[in-house]
Amino acid sequence: MERTLDVAVVGGCGHVGLPLALTFAHHGLTTAVFDTNEAAVELVSAGTMPFQEMGAAAVLPEVLGSGRLVATSDPTILSTADAVVVVIGTPIDKHLNPEALDVPIEIERLSTHLADGQLLVLRSTLYPGVTAMVERRLATCGLQIDVAFCPERIAEGRAMVELSSLPQLVSGRTPEVRARAADLFRHLTEDIVELLPEEAELAKLFTNTWRYIKFATANQLFMIANDFGLDYAKIRDALAYKYPRAQDLPSAGLAAGPCLLKDTMQLAAFNNNQFTLGHSAMLINEGLPLYAVARLEERFDLSKLIVGILGMAFKAESDDIRSSLSYRLKRILAFKAQRVLCTDPYVTQDQDLVPLERVLAEADLLVIGAPHEAYRDIQTELPVVDLTNLRGQGSLV
Repeated sequence: MERTLDVAVVGGCGHVGLPLALTFAHHGLTTAVFDTNEAAVELVSAGTMPFQEMGAAAVLPEVLGSGRLVATSDPTILSTADAVVVVIGTPIDKHLNPEALDVPIEIERLSTHLADGQLLVLRSTLYPGVTAMVERRLATCGLQIDVAFCPERIAEGRAMVELSSLPQLVSGRTPEVRARAADLFRHLTEDIVELLPEEAELAKLFTNTWRYIKFATANQLFMIANDFGLDYAKIRDALAYKYPRAQDLPSAGLAAGPCLLKDTMQLAAFNNNQFTLGHSAMLINEGLPLYAVARLEERFDLSKLIVGILGMAFKAESDDIRSSLSYRLKRILAFKAQRVLCTDPYVTQDQDLVPLERVLAEADLLVIGAPHEAYRDIQTELPVVDLTNLRGQGSLV
């Protein structure tokens, strides 16, 4: 089939794939997004973003109108692209074990829609060795395809800026494959860093694991200070003031989302579960909701209180609730408190959420889950648990 597209993005209507496709199209490449989520495809085709991403809503209608972007649920379009970018990562199961075969199996399913001579770019987090497995499986299918792993490193909500401002890591088995992948991503930035596939796979896991451990360090320090009746936020602000070596110490807070825990556990599995630091970080971060509720029980008779949770997304200014610890907090409080009311100005997929006004009117106690800016200046006389110190009134629980 004739190659009429520069690039096709598999999983192209998701949080990673769609900003990438929009950015490619915005930089002049003819681009297709392929996704099995037909509802999302319809939204994108109509010029509507299926989720929040700063700056994307303005770019989408522009690239659709120019003809540089199309969205489809028909996989046959993949064979018409010079490069196929696959945004399918390695998940973990309920026991925190990586499902390392998911990506190779999905690539095999797609192989009937691929063609000799294409560049296949694996984009999402991969368990180390998956790139090599994909290479072998495509060869077994009789396809001559260049396979590259070029991990995404964007922060959700900042993709449209960071895709062009951050260096792009590209990897391939040979210099020729790396050069081809670099040529593709030079449409976004001239700042390219080349690695071998296994190096790039670990680089992605190291990046997210490092962030997860940093958050765990902050949360552990918060607990230490809090147990002695001292305000971690005040201490943190003081030690970081005009002191560069402490500028990267995070605030305390619910450290979650679809990547950080998952990738830390993948790295642990890769190292035969010999990763004490990573497992300790998991216990701290995942245990923070339970810690906060236990401290609240020392101050209040929760069984007689209605507790309001402000913010159910996994991070501020986001509508993404995947792996959000606000929901773990909700489950714990549902057992301990008289009732729990939850609200979020961005989240639309949770039908149990209620307006902020109702939470403020009915609750006896407030806990900020996702520190959205909308909660910074709320007027209330209720006690507020503010782990991140969003409101500037301290983080004591």
